[in-house]
Amino acid sequence: MAEAMKYGHEEFEVHLPAELIAAELEPNHVDLPQRTVAEHIHYALEHPIDSRPLKELVKPGETVCIIISDVTRRWQAPETYIPILVEELESAGIRDEDMLILSATGTHRRQTVEEHIGLVTKAMYDRIRLVDHQCTEEEYLKYVGTTSRGTPVWLDKRALECDHIILTGGVVHHFMAGFGGGRKSILPGIAGQETIMKNHNLALNPGLGAGSNPEVRSANLTDSNPVHADMMEACAMADPTFLINVVVNDNQEIISAFAGNWITAHKAACNLVDQMYRVSVKERTPMVIASAGGYPKDLNFYQTIKTLRNAEEVVEDGGTIILITKSDEGIGSDDVERILSAYPTMLEREKALRADFSIGALTGYLYAEAAENYHLIVVTSLSQDQFGSAKIHVVKTLDEALALSRTLNGGKDLRATLMPHGANTLPKLQKQG
Repeated sequence: MAEAMKYGHEEFEVHLPAELIAAELEPNHVDLPQRTVAEHIHYALEHPIDSRPLKELVKPGETVCIIISDVTRRWQAPETYIPILVEELESAGIRDEDMLILSATGTHRRQTVEEHIGLVTKAMYDRIRLVDHQCTEEEYLKYVGTTSRGTPVWLDKRALECDHIILTGGVVHHFMAGFGGGRKSILPGIAGQETIMKNHNLALNPGLGAGSNPEVRSANLTDSNPVHADMMEACAMADPTFLINVVVNDNQEIISAFAGNWITAHKAACNLVDQMYRVSVKERTPMVIASAGGYPKDLNFYQTIKTLRNAEEVVEDGGTIILITKSDEGIGSDDVERILSAYPTMLEREKALRADFSIGALTGYLYAEAAENYHLIVVTSLSQDQFGSAKIHVVKTLDEALALSRTLNGGKDLRATLMPHGANTLPKLQKQG
């Protein structure tokens, strides 16, 4: 019997005949060394990838900028590894006053003292200067060059003025950059607003009306993904000395860490994420039923974009996608809501997105675009009117969704792929022959 689909704190049974269930996708089990978080960090520092150990790369009297993610990436638990990283620098003779912790806020707001302490611990906050990057504060930005795709690269000069930059963060699949972590600490992390907007606009094909670029997707770290490739060029301009990135499990617990060269150590972390969450499938199916994973993964509709993008990897062209996301906290982004409800056509949505790009606006656009390309049925507590003119069908139960699918597809049930952990399961189509 198929696994029930989680919906907030509830769940729905899948009432489809067994012969119509083509596959039920689950994350992969990967055997990893059992270590504490501290042991994972120490091990990574002691076994750097394509790099000498950090303590051999820095010298007393030199200045070091440690870049950390902001409070929106709390799952990375930087408070567990920043003290160990500082201890490592201290053992190499780097003084507290020669260290700077810079929070890579990208376009996000300034953080509170309490949030800073939560990110690095009280002991670290009291010892080492911590500042938030702000992408609109031009007095702290320095131009370092232009990428081959025409992105002018403005970065936080407080990082550039240090002798060494160390990148930290966590690695997950990312629906634009391919993966989080690595170079994202620089762009968008500590980049100027113009740089971030120009880079993120690469998620769209050139020319109004051309829509989104299908190569801008999870797990694509090739040059065909212009958002990722552009980020790599910008990061190379900052020339980081060292990186430490962590990988977490479904419960957001750190289960591995990678340190060393900012390119290859990050790639090693990406490979582990792929081993865990990228699942082989034999075929695309006419229907996909995907749950965001229940509470807290489906707190809002904004978060559910990961589930939609994963479902699109395994549905047939013009097929049906049923998304299950309770979204008790609503849409979760003003920009998503604006793009869905304020514009009557896809062209007007795209025009608004290009004029004022944000991840939220792109997310709203991608939902509306998916509803143009597929029958998109959403099982949610949200109301139909919250989706404006977007062709998204809203229902309250999975049984209602299946009944609607029959109506939309000439009265018949469709073969389906089930994704009970849709936010964390990325289908990969096996090559035939």
